[in-house]
Amino acid sequence: MFLQAVMIVLLAPFIQGVIKKTKARMQNRIGPSIWQPYYDVIKFMKKDAVLSHHSSWLSIVTPYIVFVSIVTAGLFIPTYTVNNDWNFIGDVILVVYLFGVARFFTALTALDAGGAFGGMGSSREMALSAIAEPALLLALFAVCLSSETMKLPSLAVSLTHNGWDWFTPSYGLAFFAMLIVVIAETGRIPVDNPDTHLELTMVHEGMLLEYSGRYLGLMMWAAQIKQLLLLSLFIHLFFPWGIAGGFVSFLLYVAKLLALGMLLAFIETMYAKIRLFKVPKLLGSSMILSLMAILLQVFA
Repeated sequence: MFLQAVMIVLLAPFIQGVIKKTKARMQNRIGPSIWQPYYDVIKFMKKDAVLSHHSSWLSIVTPYIVFVSIVTAGLFIPTYTVNNDWNFIGDVILVVYLFGVARFFTALTALDAGGAFGGMGSSREMALSAIAEPALLLALFAVCLSSETMKLPSLAVSLTHNGWDWFTPSYGLAFFAMLIVVIAETGRIPVDNPDTHLELTMVHEGMLLEYSGRYLGLMMWAAQIKQLLLLSLFIHLFFPWGIAGGFVSFLLYVAKLLALGMLLAFIETMYAKIRLFKVPKLLGSSMILSLMAILLQVFA
């Protein structure tokens, strides 16, 4: 359990660096080093935090609540092994709830300083999360239905032994539904642009404008860990082979993370950000795909 927590905390900035580097190379740019996210986190953690006079204690405790909630969710998601001391309570609903706790406190604290951009970012985040969280749950249910379990370690073991038929319609529908949710929940193009601070485009970044120093470092680090966990969840729902444990399984897990990260970078390069009022339609399509996958499994 402790080893997995340390692994996801240390590996998350590396995956972020690979995504940014791949995206830059696809756009004919040199781009930052793959180690740049580590440098950024260390830089912010060394600096003192500056808070608004209008901020309350929420602005101080929220970065720690968000970071702990995301790391705790990572204890229930299988990575390169399913051997975990918390297997008996690690189901998909608990993971989604922990993500929801982090989102709630982030949006609440964005309103704490009384800034216009924070309120705009939090309102957008909560409006989109009202669709994104049901879409995530439906996509997970579509996969859980095939294994008749909601425990993530047991689900990973079941999918490893039984697997999905890649040519069945329900598999393809659940795959694309989950891919849309991963793009939305990680705040990437075409849903959000993580590399801009323009008030007309930002969602997650708008909620972090009032943070600085170690608080900003913790929030950025938590976002990178959440991205890693969502990628891990996607991998073990649709590519669960090779999680027996050991060094070889760890290398295979990292390779799958890198491949999926490069896919996200490719999608960001090929598509432009869609207009904000069209994002609910995209998430709604994910819900429809998940429902169709569930119906096909029930009535097939």
